Amino acid sequence: MPTLSRRQALLSTLFGSGYIGLRALATGLPPALLLNPRRALAQAMTPSCVSPDKAQFIILATSGLGDPINASVPGTYEDPNIVHSADPAMAPGPLTIAGKSFTAAAPWATLPQNVLDRTVFWHLMTGTPVHPKEPDVLKLMGTTYAGEMLPSLLSKQLAPCLGTIQTQPITLGATSPSEGLSFGGAALPIIPALALKATLTSAAGELTTLQPLRDQTLNQLYDLYKNHATTAERAYIDSLVTSQAQVRNIDQSLLDSLTSIKDNTAASQVQAAITLIQMKVTPVIAIHIPFGGDNHRDVGLATETAQTQTGVATIAALMQQLATAGLADKVTFMSLNVFGRTIGPGNTDGRQHNPNHQVSITIGKPFKGGVMGGVIPLKGDYGALAIDSATGEGTASGDVAADETLSSFGRTMLTAVGVDAATTNSAIISGTVIGAALA
Repeated sequence: MPTLSRRQALLSTLFGSGYIGLRALATGLPPALLLNPRRALAQAMTPSCVSPDKAQFIILATSGLGDPINASVPGTYEDPNIVHSADPAMAPGPLTIAGKSFTAAAPWATLPQNVLDRTVFWHLMTGTPVHPKEPDVLKLMGTTYAGEMLPSLLSKQLAPCLGTIQTQPITLGATSPSEGLSFGGAALPIIPALALKATLTSAAGELTTLQPLRDQTLNQLYDLYKNHATTAERAYIDSLVTSQAQVRNIDQSLLDSLTSIKDNTAASQVQAAITLIQMKVTPVIAIHIPFGGDNHRDVGLATETAQTQTGVATIAALMQQLATAGLADKVTFMSLNVFGRTIGPGNTDGRQHNPNHQVSITIGKPFKGGVMGGVIPLKGDYGALAIDSATGEGTASGDVAADETLSSFGRTMLTAVGVDAATTNSAIISGTVIGAALA
């Protein structure tokens, strides 16, 4: 068990000063309403969220290792000189996405068709071969306003729409300091899945006291909320309040979910991420899914083969758990790594860093499945092609140059979750929205 001071620090990180987030979870009332009722009620009557119907929670898979995801995905099988794993488990095969046919390594075809139809494979250029530059890649290599990370930009825009307890993202699975997130220039803590479980599921843990906390909070604030509010404001408050029966269900379901966590593996991070989303703690949660790692000396590409299979299986499990929780239309999966790997001739027993080609994946309701961009021979290996923003095709004549594919990916992500064009353009100072990827 964490010490008391560590436990208090973690609870404060998750739920804010005075655990205001726990009161929000127990009552159903937004944290802003508990902190400053008058101001919150005034703002509620004039909502600040532009597109609430498009807002999504984000589960971000990120890695400073530079995993070889780019060696197994559609868009890399047209050129026979590109080296793929020769293991039968990675044999190339047909893949149908939104009615179009592609070729990819066999594990990708294990994703359910309804998931594939929302899956986009993005061929991007990050422009760096250096592991510690992962934070710079998350800042879209200098193209975000004030050096904000893409996950933090998303969090800032999505928090008002989703009514989350906090605006800052949360990192569950960083394997190195370079994978940690920042917000407004400040580094954010890393919260392992086991620490989350230990803090919230003890016999006297906060999730076992939600019902009395609900009643206490509503009793304390009833007069202020109900007797000094307008009819419209009272109706708004009533629409948000969680019943005792609902709290019991929340209490038990969250406890059951967290107690199943046994370690800090990718599967446990997924479980913890879904629980945090159900608790509406934050809009963006970062996890780490191994996909081959820093595989310079990977004889026969054995590690790449094994972790591609387990990585795809983790994504499939995530999608199934989201569906079971009723969150399939409310959560988007996104990946973004520091760089990809070399995929040209000579890469049969390991791969090197590739600053010119990295593959990101997005899966969710906002996306029309497909492949954005492609690859071209470059500097003895391969790099990302320019992209035609209207069709998604990789072509030398595309209006999205290779060195703007990363910032364009960021702009497209913001647009996908309902951020307006003016805000997107001011948040990311270069790039083009790739409309072909949007549903």
